[in-house]
Amino acid sequence: MGELFSRRSFLITAAAALGSGLGSCGGNLRGAAAPGDPFSLGVASGDPAPDGVVLWTRLAPRPLDPDGGMPARPVDVSWSLAEDEGLTRGLRTGNAVALPQLAHSVHVEVAGLDPDRVYWYRFRAGDALSPLGRTRTAPLPGALPSRLRIAVASCQHLEQGLFTAYEHMLRDDVDVVFHLGDYIYEGAGQDKKVRRHAGPECATLEGYRIRYAQYKSDPALQAMHAAVPWIVTSDDHEVDNNYANDISEEKNVKPADFLKRRAAAYQAYYEHMPLRLAALPQGPDMLLYRRIAWGKLADFFVLDTRQYRSDQPCGDGNKPPCAEAMDPKATLMGALQRDWLFDGLARSGAAWNVLAQQVMMARVDRLPGEGVAYSMDQWPGYEAERRKVLQFLQERKIANGVVLAGDIHTNWANDLVVDFDGPGSTTVATEFVGTSISSGGDGLQAPKDLDKILADNPFVRFHNTERGYLRCELDATSWRTDYRTVPFVLKPGAPVNTRASWRVEAGQPGARKA
Repeated sequence: MGELFSRRSFLITAAAALGSGLGSCGGNLRGAAAPGDPFSLGVASGDPAPDGVVLWTRLAPRPLDPDGGMPARPVDVSWSLAEDEGLTRGLRTGNAVALPQLAHSVHVEVAGLDPDRVYWYRFRAGDALSPLGRTRTAPLPGALPSRLRIAVASCQHLEQGLFTAYEHMLRDDVDVVFHLGDYIYEGAGQDKKVRRHAGPECATLEGYRIRYAQYKSDPALQAMHAAVPWIVTSDDHEVDNNYANDISEEKNVKPADFLKRRAAAYQAYYEHMPLRLAALPQGPDMLLYRRIAWGKLADFFVLDTRQYRSDQPCGDGNKPPCAEAMDPKATLMGALQRDWLFDGLARSGAAWNVLAQQVMMARVDRLPGEGVAYSMDQWPGYEAERRKVLQFLQERKIANGVVLAGDIHTNWANDLVVDFDGPGSTTVATEFVGTSISSGGDGLQAPKDLDKILADNPFVRFHNTERGYLRCELDATSWRTDYRTVPFVLKPGAPVNTRASWRVEAGQPGARKA
């Protein structure tokens, strides 16, 4: 595994790579980029604020080389941002340093911008120019924008399908993309797939870097990153399937050894995502939970349900509830994150309060007929904490709660009730679960006993097994979610369908057909 830095040295190198927020574009190159296109992985932006945004790129003329084809020395990178595509009106410029210790990635936190405005940007390294990127800032805290349109994506397995969904998302004129995890898959390359992972299962910094570079070489993914800012959080496959805190899926792996792997994975994730310096990993720790405000229209609470969680109870999988699943000390979020979430929800004055996170919250019984079986990797495996969240929404009268999730490669619309065992229990929030971009291939047939499953779970309003993404549009009075699906991903050219649309009216939790 490549060198993993101490907290102090890592912060110093990252601060240098961050570069100035505003300034001139001059400066002497410490080293020229290697021959070839150094911007082969494209550009991206993320975490918009009213006065700024993060701009990202990584220099990698040979992206599948362990070092990206770059020399082992710092390289100066300049950037330009303006209010028009020609980069002339309201021009801002600056420079940053792409360091080999951070895979020659660049995270520029541009500040001093106008709120609620579209901007265009570009990077330069030596004589090479990056593709043009488009981004935007958020509204001022007191502003109430007329609408916001977001896309929600997750689970993009490169071997199991093409990223055609992003081609359609690009035409949907969204303002922001939320990616809720499984940006990469860590498994070894397999033959007879649509595409093949490069290398063995990821376990080292070099391995994760190559895997991200392979994914970010996809043209449809690059185009979507260049079009709008992304707000990202990770799930399990960015590290290891179904990991929990320091516990690997492979039970013979010692926690100390797994944390070394997690440190490598988190560093590579930071290097390839448009994240702020606050998310810079410190060894195996990375601060991902955060609040993104969109004026008075919405507060988005971006969660991390992997890093702090207890081990999956009952042996994982779909199981009847055991004592561990009811343990009041068991947690998905950890105490600090849960307190942060409750404090933020209590203080929020936004029209919509949104939990953007990884796994389904509704307690869906997967065993039709007699008996019950719940997913132990999702919120039902941590029943006490799940109830705490829903009870908090009810008792504190949190306005218009919406939960966004991914993970399970299927679409769901769920009414979230405080007591799933109590008939007529109060609905306190609405959950929209998005399917995968490509994971699972062309999609599954609907379960033959779907009618029985829905009968056992009357709070489930919609279920679908195709690939695709969510398109959500909200204003002060209503929220609409369109389930955008593609019929196949094993070959190019799939059309897009709006398979279903559901609405939530402000002050009336629960999904209704649009």
